Amino acid sequence: MSRRQRKIELKSTLWFMPFWYIVGAVCLSAFTFYLDYVIDISLYLPAAVGFSGQTLQVLLSALVGGVLTLSAFTINSLLVALTTFSGQFSSKMLVNFVSDRATQHVLGIFNGSFIYVLLNFLYVTHEEEEYIVATPVLSILTAITAAVTFIYFINHTTTWMQVHNISFNMNAKSKSVQASLEKELKPYRLEKEAEKESLPADSEGHVIKANQSGYLQVADFSRLVKQANRDNSLLRFDVRIGQFVVEGTPLLTYWEYGSAIQPERYFKTVEIGVKQTEIQDLEYGLTKLAEVAIKALGHNDPLTVTNTIHQIADLLKSIGQSTNFSPYLFDQEEELRVILNQKDFRYYLHKGFASIREYANQNSTVMTELLTMVSLLSKTMDEDVHNDLWEFARQTIFGFDNYSLYENDCLYILEQLSDLAKNTDHEQDYLFLLEYMLQRVSSKSAAEVRSSL
Repeated sequence: MSRRQRKIELKSTLWFMPFWYIVGAVCLSAFTFYLDYVIDISLYLPAAVGFSGQTLQVLLSALVGGVLTLSAFTINSLLVALTTFSGQFSSKMLVNFVSDRATQHVLGIFNGSFIYVLLNFLYVTHEEEEYIVATPVLSILTAITAAVTFIYFINHTTTWMQVHNISFNMNAKSKSVQASLEKELKPYRLEKEAEKESLPADSEGHVIKANQSGYLQVADFSRLVKQANRDNSLLRFDVRIGQFVVEGTPLLTYWEYGSAIQPERYFKTVEIGVKQTEIQDLEYGLTKLAEVAIKALGHNDPLTVTNTIHQIADLLKSIGQSTNFSPYLFDQEEELRVILNQKDFRYYLHKGFASIREYANQNSTVMTELLTMVSLLSKTMDEDVHNDLWEFARQTIFGFDNYSLYENDCLYILEQLSDLAKNTDHEQDYLFLLEYMLQRVSSKSAAEVRSSL
């Protein structure tokens, strides 16, 4: 596992953040012991502030039980939330909720509070004449912090479970992955394009095959470019990041321009694992959002479907800007070193919306919303993808074959289709689709729809 992947995996678990809270609790307990039993801070404060040893033990025993009870309620709420997410939306969302910073901080506060109060309880004596100040004051403040955190966690869970927050957080996560990938590749991309005629033939290349089955999770492009520069070679990815490969599948093709190189060096720059990760895989974010919409269709939840379609459209706009970049990576001498296996915008559009279209089963409301988002994308994206957007809409319309529509449904669909045709310069094709859609309604309704358009 690469260093970058190991770091992300650690942050996605419930061990990382609570561990540091526990370390902080141990340090704070040691500092409290220093205040009470080394410098004896009670000598400088009024006697009314302090507690006797026996009274303090009763107080701390009650606080230990209280903090532990709050922790139990928190864990129970967490399990309910995870079960709800998995059953109603998608099992892939469990990782999102667990890796959420607020969730990890809450669990860390409860674990740290329990450890802190418990350690304080261990070194308190039973002497009546002894007066202790720092231990009771800080322990009470810790218990209050835990109680306030419990209220915050309940509010956080209920807020996080709301439909718009779920889809927005997943979209934001995918955008951060995209931004990180673009930042990583930017130093190796140039404005010039490599001519296909100048690229070497496949027959001259050497193939590096996968040594195990799994998903291509991560590729260290910086190391690949530098290694190719040292070896004076050219590399080409034969699979995409996130794609599943079996043992023996062609993974990379390389061409030698100097002495023979060792292919094992390039295995160290890629990572193949048993699961898909969102570290460099843009398609995975679209798949998760589409799965939420499909689950919502099964639960007859149109609000979730609509909101998820909106977030997918926003993510597609960002991905469309990334796919316009060149797949060629150059070294510092502007020599071509790596060729990426990069899909175009049409592929991502299909991945984002096609599965929803399929499971919608001719649901005119969902179809109208899909066409609305496609029309909206045509207003904000470059002309390079206009044909892809129109082709997707055209195929969607043909899916209404042998299906009857209500008059208003037909009207709303044609309104969005007309808007899309104007934005993409396909007015002539729209006229054919208009006649096709009018066949889905009665002759009387068709006349009314014509008059309304």
